[in-house]
Amino acid sequence: MAQKLLESSAISAFCGSVATMLSAGIQNEEAVLMLSENRERSRFQEVCNDMYLHLVAGEPFWQSMDVTGGFPAYAVEMAKTGEESGHLEQVLRNLELYYDEEDRMFTKLRSSVGYPAALLVIMALILLFTVLFILPVFAGVYENMAGSLASQSFASIGLSTAIGWVALVITVVVAAVALYLSFSSRSETGRNRVMRLFEKLPMTSRAMYQLALSRFTAALATLVSSGVTNEEAMTKAIKTVDHAKLRGRLETARDSMVDLDNPRSLAQAISENGVFEPLYARMLNVGMRAGSADETLAQLSQTFFDDAVLQIDESLDHVEPVLAVFLTISIGVTLIAVMLPLVGIMGSIG
Repeated sequence: MAQKLLESSAISAFCGSVATMLSAGIQNEEAVLMLSENRERSRFQEVCNDMYLHLVAGEPFWQSMDVTGGFPAYAVEMAKTGEESGHLEQVLRNLELYYDEEDRMFTKLRSSVGYPAALLVIMALILLFTVLFILPVFAGVYENMAGSLASQSFASIGLSTAIGWVALVITVVVAAVALYLSFSSRSETGRNRVMRLFEKLPMTSRAMYQLALSRFTAALATLVSSGVTNEEAMTKAIKTVDHAKLRGRLETARDSMVDLDNPRSLAQAISENGVFEPLYARMLNVGMRAGSADETLAQLSQTFFDDAVLQIDESLDHVEPVLAVFLTISIGVTLIAVMLPLVGIMGSIG
């Protein structure tokens, strides 16, 4: 049975707390044990206890994280990168910031779609009642008025029914999407599904690319600073990427770096394959020539992260107004669907 992932806020707290204790000279296993002590029984405590048992058995920190089933693949891969490069504390600090921002983002998403989603559900029920019960009553009134429907009566009833059904279907779809986003954002597994959805939406696809790029660049900076070759650093950093478009570009760039006929440098491979925008590619090239590739990559990672967060915030700021506008339109459509038959009745009487 699949084990439940920790929430983003818990992962952020774990990484930040362990990093703080590591900086104070406390050993890995002791730091994890201290996190589980004096806490109520919870998934967080279970993960810490399980991880502690594997640490005291001599397993690496990242592997102990992995076997608990409580951490996402990205967190495990980054911990592995940090531990193997001797920069575990810094990596944990980066993970603390990343998952804290992710928790804030999904909290904002829930607040943006929760209330409108509830109103849309109510609106869908009202539309359903209108189509199934109210409009048939008007049809019966027409029948009783003249024994058969006049041509204009036919038109008003048919148009009202069509408007009602179309509005109902659209409202149900929008309400379902809003409810999906609201409930999925409450669990880490659901959040991963929402992130995959965001990668496909035009308004958030670029932000998700930037976020994946930030994660990759952070891993690459850690590996380069540890002294491994650029080719090896590229290969290991790619493992932290689950964004299909970015991963494809990175694999092509990596292949060009190990091409025996015309090998490219790290900066050249990234620039020629469109991994970075031209300005950032030039910054990396300058940083490598100055011998500060790791520092440049770390700065670029933060830049990509800040840019992604800004874009996502802007997109989320539009969610609630858009849903509110759609709700207003749904109310107007419902009124029109009810009023058209009345107009037809008045026309028949006149």
